[in-house]
Amino acid sequence: MTYVNHLPPLNRQFVAHFGEMGSRWGINRTVGQMYALIFLSPRPLNADEIAETLEFSRSNVSMGLKELQAWRLVKLSHQPGDRREYFEAPKDVWEIFRVLAEERRRREIEPTLSMLRMALLEEPSSDEERHAQERMREMHELIDRLMTWFDDVQRLAPETAMQLMGMGTAVTRVLEFKDRLTGKGNHSPKSNPSGV
Repeated sequence: MTYVNHLPPLNRQFVAHFGEMGSRWGINRTVGQMYALIFLSPRPLNADEIAETLEFSRSNVSMGLKELQAWRLVKLSHQPGDRREYFEAPKDVWEIFRVLAEERRRREIEPTLSMLRMALLEEPSSDEERHAQERMREMHELIDRLMTWFDDVQRLAPETAMQLMGMGTAVTRVLEFKDRLTGKGNHSPKSNPSGV
């Protein structure tokens, strides 16, 4: 029996959903479904198994696997006595998130930051350009601050990062309290009935 005969309805639902979401995340449906299948698989899969399970052509699977490798979202391995290549997703979901975020940053955010830096070095020649440059400065500062924060979070151990994310509103309340003590921000006692 092949893997396709063991793909339960819940797995099929997850694979289909990832295919639909793929286009929203900037990848095609085929690649999204392939990744979902590999992610859920309890063992590494070869291209033939992926093609058979998802009923994709072997060439589509081959191209999709190359894209997933370029994103560093699958790991290639070999099995003794088998010349085929096998693919698996990293076991740690935090590692998957970290790699995906790094790749998106490299492909999408870094070029934008680079363009903004160059624009901020220009000498504006009109009030309209000065206004545009100030707006670009605000955008650059926000993105740069977010990337610095992201770098700090990435240096944390996965367990610590998960604890930080779990703190949620507790961190917000502490920052609001600090703003009230220092007189910064627009937080008045009326806006927070708990008084914290």
